[in-house]
Amino acid sequence: MNDELVAVYDESGAAVGEATRSRVRAEGLWHAAGVVLVRSPDGAKVYLHLRTDTKDVFPGTYDCWAGGLIAAGETPVECARRELAEELGIRDVPLEPLFVHVYDQPPMRCHNFAFEARWDGPITHQPEEIVSGEWIELAELRRMAEDPASPLIPDGRLGVLEWFRRFDP
Repeated sequence: MNDELVAVYDESGAAVGEATRSRVRAEGLWHAAGVVLVRSPDGAKVYLHLRTDTKDVFPGTYDCWAGGLIAAGETPVECARRELAEELGIRDVPLEPLFVHVYDQPPMRCHNFAFEARWDGPITHQPEEIVSGEWIELAELRRMAEDPASPLIPDGRLGVLEWFRRFDP
C-alpha cells in the first residue's frame, strides 16, 4: 500500500492534521477526498470506470467519480485536479464545485469534496487503478445508483444520489 501522508479531518469537515494512509485506514480516521464527476460537454453522459481488483478500498467496483484522498497540505481542488489527471489523464479543465458529501461507514469516514468537469477529449486510464471505462447516459447512472445490488462503489453511490437530488438534470 502506498503510505503517503494524507490530511486528517475532524467529524465536522475541518483539516486537523496528517497521518499515513495506512494509519487512516487501520484506525478509521476521518479524512477527505477530492472527487470529480466527468460529464460530456452537453451534460447527457457521465464517464463510468471500473476499479482494479487491487484497490485498497472497494476493489472491482464501478465508479463515476475520479478522485482520491487529499494529501497532507493539499486543498480539495488541488487534490481533485491531481486525481483527475492521474486516473483519467484529464488536465487543464475547469472544475465546478458541487457540494461535500459525507460517507460515514466505519472504518471508512470521509468528507468527499465533489466537483464537476465537462470533457470531450481523450481519456487515458491509470492502469494501477482503472481496468476500463465508458460514457453512459444519465438515466443508466441513475438506475445503477438507485439499485443497491448494482456494483457501484458505495461512497460514490451516495454522492451521485446527492448529485441527482440537488441538480436533477
